[in-house]
Amino acid sequence: MFKRIFFLYSCIMTFGLNAQQSAIYTESFYTFEKALDLFKDEQYVPAQILFDRALLETSEVNTKSDCAYYSASCAIQLNQLGADAKMDAFLVNYPSSIKSNDAAKEVAQYYFLNRNYAKSIEWFDKVDDGYLSQTEKEKIYFQKGYVYFSQKENKKAANYFNKVLNSKDFGSQAKYYLGYMSYETDDYKSANTYFDQVEDQEKYKEKMGYFQADMNFKLGNFKEAIELGKAQLDKSKGAEISELSKIIGESYFNLKDYKNALLYLKKYNGKKGKWNNTDFYQLGYTYYKNEDYIKAIDQFNKIIDSKDFVSQNAYYHLGECYLKNNQKQQALNAFKAASEMDFDAKIKEDSSFNYAKLSYELGNPYQSVPSVLQGFIAQYPKSSFAPEVQKLLISSFVTSKNYKEALELLEKNKTAENKVIYQKVAFYRGLELATDNDTKESKILFEKAIAENKTPLYTARALFWKGESEYNLNQFDTAILSYLQFNGYNEAKTTPEYENFEYNIAYAYFKTKNYAKAIDYFKNFTTKSTLSSERLIDAFLRLGDCYFISAQYWPAMESYNKAIEKKSPDADYAAFQKGISYGFVQKNDKKIEDLNSFMQKYPKSQYADDALYELGNTYVAEGQQKKALASYEKLVTVYINSNYVPKTILKQGLIYYNDNDTTKALDKFKKVAADFPNSAEALEAVNTARLIYIDKGNVAEYAAWVKTLDFIEVSDVELDNATYESAERQYLQNNIKQATSGFLTYLAEFPEGLHALKANFYLGQFYYADDLAASAIKYFEYVVSKPKSEYTEQALVRLCELVIKEKNTTKAISNLLHLEKIADFPQNRTYAQTNLMKQYYENENFSDAVKYAQVVLNDAKVDDRIKLDAQLFIARSAIKTNNEAEAKKAYAALQLTATGALAAEATYYEAYFKNKENKFEASNEVVQTLAFQYSGYKYYASKGLLLMAKNFKAIDDNLNAKVILESLISNFSQFPDVVDDAKIELASLKEEAAKTNSSIQN
Repeated sequence: MFKRIFFLYSCIMTFGLNAQQSAIYTESFYTFEKALDLFKDEQYVPAQILFDRALLETSEVNTKSDCAYYSASCAIQLNQLGADAKMDAFLVNYPSSIKSNDAAKEVAQYYFLNRNYAKSIEWFDKVDDGYLSQTEKEKIYFQKGYVYFSQKENKKAANYFNKVLNSKDFGSQAKYYLGYMSYETDDYKSANTYFDQVEDQEKYKEKMGYFQADMNFKLGNFKEAIELGKAQLDKSKGAEISELSKIIGESYFNLKDYKNALLYLKKYNGKKGKWNNTDFYQLGYTYYKNEDYIKAIDQFNKIIDSKDFVSQNAYYHLGECYLKNNQKQQALNAFKAASEMDFDAKIKEDSSFNYAKLSYELGNPYQSVPSVLQGFIAQYPKSSFAPEVQKLLISSFVTSKNYKEALELLEKNKTAENKVIYQKVAFYRGLELATDNDTKESKILFEKAIAENKTPLYTARALFWKGESEYNLNQFDTAILSYLQFNGYNEAKTTPEYENFEYNIAYAYFKTKNYAKAIDYFKNFTTKSTLSSERLIDAFLRLGDCYFISAQYWPAMESYNKAIEKKSPDADYAAFQKGISYGFVQKNDKKIEDLNSFMQKYPKSQYADDALYELGNTYVAEGQQKKALASYEKLVTVYINSNYVPKTILKQGLIYYNDNDTTKALDKFKKVAADFPNSAEALEAVNTARLIYIDKGNVAEYAAWVKTLDFIEVSDVELDNATYESAERQYLQNNIKQATSGFLTYLAEFPEGLHALKANFYLGQFYYADDLAASAIKYFEYVVSKPKSEYTEQALVRLCELVIKEKNTTKAISNLLHLEKIADFPQNRTYAQTNLMKQYYENENFSDAVKYAQVVLNDAKVDDRIKLDAQLFIARSAIKTNNEAEAKKAYAALQLTATGALAAEATYYEAYFKNKENKFEASNEVVQTLAFQYSGYKYYASKGLLLMAKNFKAIDDNLNAKVILESLISNFSQFPDVVDDAKIELASLKEEAAKTNSSIQN
């Protein structure tokens, strides 16, 4: 009974459980089936929801597996974030599911559609194509082919594309991509085969039109390329229009149809907005062939950073364009660039010839013209151009004006035909050196020109300038001989030097104290009518001096009168000398009249104190002591720094002494002794005062007074005098060594003796002559430290020379200021002012440098060469202080008269200021002048080139700028400041050009 009941219960329970499970199973199955229907209807969102619900509700493994798969598949279809991870989870959880192959395929598709080709290929490789239908296989093979194509793995791509060549759905696409890959690898035959098979497909036809045009172009089928390109052009847009225009234009270019080529080449926009050198060359050459040289120049100029066949051709044709446009300097640079490349021998030779010829015409800023011409002959001795270049070479030695390098070249190549040119070049190089004050070297060059003696005209001129050099070296006797030899040539009268021959030789005779000869030549010179007024006036003055020294006072006065009539800057000197001359012809009344007139007319003259002293002396001679005393008093009161002051006070004392006014006499004598110790006047004053004291019987008072004087010891006077006179006697006999020893002995015994001043002065002179600066300075400083004497001024001049030579600017300025203050001789004051100008500039005290430069310029008596220096320091100071307006004005004034290095500097700044005013072409014209006329002055030639490069850069003439900058960097290492600037400019040029030219590498 129990068993039956239990069995019944079990059946009931089993039935209940099965019924419950069946209900659950039926419900989850229903959910799954509904989701599957939605999935099939591509309603992926609700389908995914139901699949996820069924997954939770069912316990049946296969159903759970299917729900997981379809839910992940919905995620993939919906491109949901994490869809790949969801499918990954399915594969992990249900590895044996029959849906695993579909899952791999769908993830691969997911990644493929999202362009994650690396991931897609990873999943494609997990798909077993044995379980795929033919259609599915073809799709996957094509997609894998495309993935490899996109990754540039053409071999793998071709393998899969070849598997679907006959596919209805993917065959045409595969053939297109196979054709494209063949096109990319320049296999145009295969490319055409594939493209021909799909050319009826409208969707590929448009794309293939471009490829086929390009392939025909690359195969040299230019007419077909033009035809295909034009047919495709109307169907294209964007970048393809630019590329097709390039294909068509370049095809016309290769067919030498430059008119049509131009229409298309200029429509090309480059790759990513940039052209390359070949692009610029083709368009430039096309403009060139269409005779539009300006536009051709613009294109050729953009090729700046390569050395190849294209750039050599471009630079050569650029040179031709510049010549057509009469821009010769630019042409020179272009031909230079082309001549330095070896890709086309004919172009190299033609460019070298044009470069050499233009160098001759314009001058060459990089190297001497003769060296350029010689370089061509050496490189192309058998060239058809060689005879023409040989003629230019001979002429260039003079026309280039770079005499230094020309001379070096000629001395290495002293052929018979070059000897005539050699004489001219040696002469002109000598003139350059003479202009730059290199007197010794200039003399050597003139002697070389004379020794060659091929052209009498240049022999004569060299003799004249040899005489000038000798004169400046104080070799007056040999200078006279050279001048006379010059005059012995018949050609002398045709030279520009002849006008000054008699003036110059007269001065040489004057310096040798041959006054009779000097008179003859000065007199002849003054009778000429075609003379410069300054030299004529100076000749009358020197003629007067020669007559005066020769005691021919009447003709002296006549000459001085002529100088005064012609308003000489030294009219005061002439008037003074004329007045003095009356005294020597016993016309003291006239002398007094003229000297009084002089004082009224020239109260500020350098000779005013001389005039008053002479006037006083003449009044004394005429017995007019009161007037003499008045003149003397005016001198010591007004001209307190005059050398005549001690003499004048002594003379006043002597007048009072002779008039028995001993009190006033003693006052004057004591003043001389107190104010001018160690002077000869002080000694005479003491001796005369001694007589007065003796006459008065006041010897004790005299002795007491003398003890207050440091410069005299009564008991040692005779010994002092004897020791000094012994040394001086050796000096007067020109025994300098013995005199030096004697003066040193004297100063050792009497360091502040009666003659200490003169002894120190003479020792200073001796050591100065022996170039022993330190010793000379010591003795001159002693003389200068004492009250003013007749030796002070000369010692101070010597002292200034020595400290300037030692580059001690502080001492130099101090002594020069002292000299300016006390100088009696105008030339010494001018010397002080001129050197103050230089020293202040060296010390970077530009305001004082300019102040003294203005003083020098305003002095009518200053030599023109010194005025040039003054103008230069004004200009340089203005540049240093950034006062460019003043600098421009000063350099313009300097340029009017400057020669040599100064002219080169002034010319450079003319170009510099034109650049500042944005007058770039005008600035370049000035630089050309600088290169042609002053190429020997390398520093300013190099700075001019740098300026020219900047000018070219400013007007977008990149090639010329680049050629110049590279030449500066290569050839002017001696000027690091210029080279550094050139490097900066070149880097900037390339950086800017690289923005539009893909061939330029920064």
